[in-house]
Amino acid sequence: MNFPEINLAEIATLPIDSFREMDYLAVRQYNLPIELMMENAGLNLARLASSFLPEKGEILIGTGTGNNGGGGLVAARRLAAWGYEVFLDIPDKNLNELPASQLKKALKFGAKIEKQKNPKLFIDAYFGFSQRLPLPAIFVKALETANQFQCPKISLDLPSGFNKQTSESLFKPDAILTLAAMKTELIPLLKTTQIFVADLGIPSFAYKEFKTEVPVTFKKSGLFSVKL
Repeated sequence: MNFPEINLAEIATLPIDSFREMDYLAVRQYNLPIELMMENAGLNLARLASSFLPEKGEILIGTGTGNNGGGGLVAARRLAAWGYEVFLDIPDKNLNELPASQLKKALKFGAKIEKQKNPKLFIDAYFGFSQRLPLPAIFVKALETANQFQCPKISLDLPSGFNKQTSESLFKPDAILTLAAMKTELIPLLKTTQIFVADLGIPSFAYKEFKTEVPVTFKKSGLFSVKL
């Protein structure tokens, strides 16, 4: 699956803290349901994952307790529906309400809560833009294990263990699917990591309040890659 490729110089970037405010604004002022954004994130994550693994194979998705984990679980449901073998690593079983609902759906579609030692693809959906360092020890251990996998690795939104001051990360993905806009703090990673941007469904007027615009490429595919 080919996605449009856009030069970094041709797109606006948004700091993580500004994106957090825009995300909240979309929910509070424009009544964009969190569950709908979760569905959009998960669908685009599944689309990207299938491009890394065109043939059927084992996919392991690491999920956290919050909305980023919920996006990973939406992707799990989608990928299972497409015929992939989907396994879930859930270090903390105390999921928030929406992710817990998404977990039930993913399991009904055939995903399994089971760790895999040699997946064909690993997806890091443990933490998103709201992560705080240091991470809980159970997640640090899970990420250390994931870093050893000899397969493509994708992070949803931000790599888990990401330090926005230094742009360094505990988890080392091959690709990142960041949401709504290219994050300014991710720019240094473009030298070593493929970065994709996916439509989250946030309206154009919310972007304008932060002096930026909806990426025009969203109209064509909802998903594009960024290059230096």
